[in-house]
Order: sequence, then C-alpha cells, then structure tokens
Amino acid sequence: MTTPTRDATIRLVIFDWAGTVVDHGSIAPIAALMAAFAEIGIELTERDARGPMGLSKRDHIDAILQLPLISEQWKRAFGHLPTAADRDSLYERFLPRQANEARRRTALIPGVSDCCTELRKRGIKIGTTTGYPRAIGKPVAESARLQGFAPDHCVFPDDVSSGRPAPWMIFRNMEATGIAPPASVVKVGDTVPDIEEGRNAGAWTVSVTESGSEIGLDLEEWQALTHVEQSQRSQEASKKLLNAGAHAVLPSVANLPDMIDTLNARLSRGEQP
Repeated sequence: MTTPTRDATIRLVIFDWAGTVVDHGSIAPIAALMAAFAEIGIELTERDARGPMGLSKRDHIDAILQLPLISEQWKRAFGHLPTAADRDSLYERFLPRQANEARRRTALIPGVSDCCTELRKRGIKIGTTTGYPRAIGKPVAESARLQGFAPDHCVFPDDVSSGRPAPWMIFRNMEATGIAPPASVVKVGDTVPDIEEGRNAGAWTVSVTESGSEIGLDLEEWQALTHVEQSQRSQEASKKLLNAGAHAVLPSVANLPDMIDTLNARLSRGEQP
C-alpha cells in the first residue's frame, strides 16, 4: 500500500481530457451531441450543447433535455416531455458517434508534452478525470500515451458513484497515487464542472482558456483569429471561469509549471485552497 505524501507542496496534478490535454476546443463531444439530436429531429445549437460541458455525458444529455427550448421541441415532436427512458435512448444513440469523434481528435494540445516533462522532473504525479465514460476515454488515453502523455492513473465517471461536480474521481486519483492532503493537489480543466469538482475535493483548481470549451475553437480556428479577437475571447472565458471559483486561469497547460511555483509559495505561507 502506498503511504500518503503530506508535504506542503504540490505533488499531484489531475488533468481533464478534452479541451485541456487533447481535442483543442473540445470539439468531439459537441459534434456527437448535435448529430445525435439532429437524427431525431431536434435542433440543438452549439451554445446549448456546450452549456453543461464537463459533466458526465449521461448527465450532460439530461441537462440539455431540461432546457426549455429543447423540452418544447421534444413535446411538439413526440407529444410528451423528455423522460428518463428518452434520455437513456438518446445516450445510447450518442455513444457510438462520440466514440468516433473522440478517436479522431486525440492529438495532444501544444504545450502538454513539455508541461508534463517538467512535472515529472519535479516528482509530481499525474492523474486524469473526464466526462467521457471508460469505453470512450480509454482509447483516447491510449492514443495520448503513444504520443507521450502517460498519466499515473486515469479515472472515468463510471468508475465512481457519480461524476462531476462530485469529487470522487479526484479522490480515487489521490488514493491510487498515495497523495494527500487535497492541498497538495491541483485540478486542471476547462469547464465550470471541472472547477466545481476541484473545489468540492478541496484541491487547488486551475482553468485553461485558449484550448477549452468556453472558447470552443480548434487550433486552426484559434490561430486564424486576430490578436485582438483572441484577447477578447480569452478575457470573456477567464471572467466566467474565475466567477465560477477557479483559483487561477491560464491561457493553456503550457503555463502550468509557473503556476505550480505560485501555488507552492502560497502553501509555504500557510494558505489553503
């Protein structure tokens, strides 16, 4: 059994997947959701599809079905409001589309490899949590491993009793890596549920903007923006993520090592998440 480490330094970083380490803009879930809804005649906008991003995908679909415009469309199309059975049926329709989209979008986001190399040099362990079920997340993780991103432990929503915003996936990573207390842990993600997950676990919580769902652009689309447009989009995303409770917001994972230094300094002064 691993003995928990209780140093007053950051010893474990837990990354989200889509929009944080792979799939710049978190495009795969949105493409699959919109296709699944369109197949049954329900018009889902990208904005509405992104709203619950970060939740487990079953909960994500449930949240979309509760949106007034979606539930009204559903009632007009099927004569009743969406039920739990409807949600489950839509989830099963969504899964193969999500699997295909996720496998297509596994390239590491720029800066991830260098960041993780630096974390390893510092003796920091690496974990992951996600909204993807294991059947989808595991192939993504395997593709990332072949590119050099090899976490010490990965946890999926179906490994625990409930996914984000519950802290259980973070606690599983802490248990597996032997790192405690939560103040020695940083959760890194791009969505509000990522922040809520980290805060509920008592961990430091850091958000990224440029590659994340709040901006929602793939790398080519992001690079095509002017510097003014990039700055405006980043500021809007940062404001939302800070208001949701992030301890810090960074442009990308590439900026994380410097933030680790800042958090270690705060810990040395006796501060807690």
